[in-house]
Amino acid sequence: MQGTVGIVGLGIMGGAFARNLAAAGWKVVGCDIDAARAAEAEAAGVEIAHSAAAVAEVAADIITSLPTARAALDTARVIAGAAVRGRTVIETSTLAIEDKEELRRILEGAGHTALDCPMSGTGAQAAQRDLVVLASGDAAAIRRLEPMFSGFARKVWSLGPYGNGSRMKFIANHLVAIHNVAAAEAMVLAMKAGLDPRQVVEVIASGAATSRMFELRAPMMAANRYLPATMRSATWQKDMSVIGEFAVGLACPTPLFDLSGSLYRAALALGHGAEDTAAVCAVLEKMAGLARTA
Repeated sequence: MQGTVGIVGLGIMGGAFARNLAAAGWKVVGCDIDAARAAEAEAAGVEIAHSAAAVAEVAADIITSLPTARAALDTARVIAGAAVRGRTVIETSTLAIEDKEELRRILEGAGHTALDCPMSGTGAQAAQRDLVVLASGDAAAIRRLEPMFSGFARKVWSLGPYGNGSRMKFIANHLVAIHNVAAAEAMVLAMKAGLDPRQVVEVIASGAATSRMFELRAPMMAANRYLPATMRSATWQKDMSVIGEFAVGLACPTPLFDLSGSLYRAALALGHGAEDTAAVCAVLEKMAGLARTA
């Protein structure tokens, strides 16, 4: 047994952390408000606790992977209020810098260490341990945790002061947003030209025009199938808002990112909120007058 890791939030990302760590020999204790998510994790060897406080009681290192700032801050308050001290909380969600700082204030005030460690990668990559950890905060704590990170990621970057992990994640997701829309636009252009979309995926992936986003999302576009989602369009909208506000705060123009945002919003308006962000392809198909069988 490698050691014990707590995980609060067993969704697409947190669930992948839990399953991969359990498979790598770690004792994983997790919790989630969704009983189905908890059951999936339990089936993969994760011990299920009834609350974040219960997780904190048995795990000195706790990963939080939560969908909203409110959920993350509420969890931090629960851990801070637990009858334990000296926990290291590895916050992996994509949140505004202000929310990450508030989370640190709550935890450090209760004698815990907070690390800002968002992930670069999709849910599909998480399932395959193909994530990059963008870690920031206490450098010694990050070094100590590297064996744990290697249980679900292929690379760990220690990026300096707390908050730099989130800043780097914003840059990464800025590019993800644009690359995904670029892939969808190219796929629709190819289909309008009469090319076989599956062959387009193979040919483009073999040449200079490819990108990681094209390779991950273009097959979904070719198949016209966006479930199960590796990143739900509705969840992605939160990330887009965080990045947009970050850029505005720095007075930095992001015209391509801003244009991509209009297509993600259109995907939500057309009912693709629960589907993968690759569904922006369906938006562009509609704009192009291209009709395909689902």
